[in-house]
Amino acid sequence: MRILMLSWEYPPRSVGGLARHVEDLTSAIADTKNEIHVVTCGTEETPEYENVEGVHVHRFMPYPVNTPDFHTWVLQMNVKMLENVMRLTNRDGPFDIVHAHDWLAAFAGAAVKHAYQVPLVATLHATEAGRNQGLHNDQQRYISSVEWWLGYEAWKVIVCSMHMKNEVHGIFSLPLDKIEIIPNGVRAEKFSSVYVENGFKNRFAREEEKIIFYVGRLVPEKGVQVLIESAPQILFAYPNAKFVIAGDGPMKNELCGLAKSKGLEHKILFTGYIDDETRNKLYKAASVAVFPSFYEPFGIVALEAMAAGTPVVVSDTGGLSEIIIHGQNGLKAYPGNPNSLASNVISLLTDDIYAEQIKKRALRIVKEVYDWNAIADKTIDLYKAVLKEHRRTPWGAQRPLDRFWNYAMSFISQRDREWGSRGEMEENEDYYGSYSGRDYDLVNHRIATNNHREGGH
Repeated sequence: MRILMLSWEYPPRSVGGLARHVEDLTSAIADTKNEIHVVTCGTEETPEYENVEGVHVHRFMPYPVNTPDFHTWVLQMNVKMLENVMRLTNRDGPFDIVHAHDWLAAFAGAAVKHAYQVPLVATLHATEAGRNQGLHNDQQRYISSVEWWLGYEAWKVIVCSMHMKNEVHGIFSLPLDKIEIIPNGVRAEKFSSVYVENGFKNRFAREEEKIIFYVGRLVPEKGVQVLIESAPQILFAYPNAKFVIAGDGPMKNELCGLAKSKGLEHKILFTGYIDDETRNKLYKAASVAVFPSFYEPFGIVALEAMAAGTPVVVSDTGGLSEIIIHGQNGLKAYPGNPNSLASNVISLLTDDIYAEQIKKRALRIVKEVYDWNAIADKTIDLYKAVLKEHRRTPWGAQRPLDRFWNYAMSFISQRDREWGSRGEMEENEDYYGSYSGRDYDLVNHRIATNNHREGGH
């Protein structure tokens, strides 16, 4: 199977969790021996093409034009993305399926679907209405309308949890049988095998302090303000604690001000952006990882902490509620409730035996349920089901580009028989030169002649 994946971010370009999701999913799909291509935005430092663990990564730079706003930038980025897909398709042949991630790749995904009659699968990682607890301005309504349209255009829509399935169904009225739940995953070995060198912890806390760790964007829906509100109560019960808050976002100054207003600058450290290596070591060095979100479609950071062997406290909301079984593989607090959050954090800080039991069960569940190889298999099964349905429809019975490629291959095969073995021809540079131009025209002429005989256009 030849699979095309469209995402506006892919490592090292990483804005949120999407880049890591696409990287891990495509790597696992490549292990299934399917051909997987990613078309994504690059930077001046990234190569235009590279093979990453069997994944063909094609990067492009958006057009060098000034755009008045982010939405306009997204539109021109999609045009550039489509341009790259067309180049790949015309050079190497059609893809069997196209998979677009979120509204930011919707226009390119739908264009590929209609231009090449390729079935479209879409993953909605979150919704604009969910992120903002409703739609409050024209920008949010615009993004939500694109999300609806992407769901409408897609053959199947993938979501990461039952919470997201209900949300997408409720907001966009998508049929329930069109929405498939495939969870996010984590490579447990990448986190459990991390080595933390002597002195690492001292960059963030004193040796005797237990680290309470948060990593993620500093935006309202992540609930970091609730964690800071809970800090005085936690520190009263366990004074040798240190809060390490990693990440960046529009709320950073407000959150720093909140910590200062409580006189806790010495107990709450804002690190800003950290790289993956530092993040993974902090998971290992922390005594508790806390994710107090108001809105969380899935919560892959909770899985990462569990894989690293760090007990977690999460808000009882969204996908986090489905990952965590309270008292078994983690603890759940009431969303937006500092007292509930503090009580759960304190129970882990003050009872090492309880914390050890929690993290052992968490690691086992991560390995059994959230393994990327199993998730890749589920995704491939979905692709196969979509292709089977697609081929039964008149729209998918025979695509124009398939006809071209079949004619091209038969033409080359006939020429090979007439001129000798392919291996001999590949030694002749003139062979490539003649094929790239004249043969392409001859194949097109053959198709045109056949279409005329069939009454086609």
